Amino acid sequence: MNPSRIAIIAVAGLAALVLAFLVHTMVSMPKSPVAAGPAAAPATTRVLTAKQDLAVGDRLSGENMTWQSWPATTLNAAYITDGSTEQAKPSGAAGAVKQASFVVGDMATGGGPKMQSMVGAIVREPIYAGEPITAAKIVRSSDSGYMAVRLPAGMRAMSVPVTVESGAGGFIQPGDHVDIVSSHPDTAHNGQGGTVAETILANVKVLAVDQHTDTPKNATSLPGATLTLEVPADNVEGIARARSGGQLMMALRSYADIAGETSSSSNNHAVRIFRGGGPAEVVTTQ
Repeated sequence: MNPSRIAIIAVAGLAALVLAFLVHTMVSMPKSPVAAGPAAAPATTRVLTAKQDLAVGDRLSGENMTWQSWPATTLNAAYITDGSTEQAKPSGAAGAVKQASFVVGDMATGGGPKMQSMVGAIVREPIYAGEPITAAKIVRSSDSGYMAVRLPAGMRAMSVPVTVESGAGGFIQPGDHVDIVSSHPDTAHNGQGGTVAETILANVKVLAVDQHTDTPKNATSLPGATLTLEVPADNVEGIARARSGGQLMMALRSYADIAGETSSSSNNHAVRIFRGGGPAEVVTTQ
């Protein structure tokens, strides 16, 4: 046999033995565990939360509420959601597009119907920034405790009857400010038919007209039979006495004149006394 052929056969056999050894080694080696992929992100939804700290008496608005992504596994039944559910928050460009769509949708709808239904509610218990807004911490205008929560400390809600004539023609609306004018018979001149008119409380906020705590949309007037006024506690009895002794008139103030606090009439004030058909007499009382 040709020596070169013998050499080729020997090399091929040796290669076969080496290959068999390598295959046996690879088969007998313990298999390494397959690396697990990243865990799936939990499903989330959007929960209505406070954008800033809200104190008792604050009114909810689109500026102090926001939607916040919340894990569905920790969702409380009391939380207010927008109804959306997302299995995993997209990353990268897809995530940016998704977030942009939420922002545009919220801007176009004022946060959506769920947020809009909460606008105007009053905070009953403190709500901190990032905390979910729940029904237990707010009161709405239809709730029984709405007016008590709305009143600032030291103030009282007091209702007085009005007519179109005594109520500025029906143009007084919730949120307006008025001066309370008392008109009653003159008792200082032996009851000679005179009438005294005096402002007993100035710059009083109107809380409601009848049962309306907000002005109806597109309403230019809101005639009512009762005005509910925000009155300092010290003035409640004085208004009650003035009401029993004569008629109360409401003088509507300009929006340019509503700055400052509610004030009682001064100790010295000018009043007009009308006697029969004669000219009005202006006097100063103490």
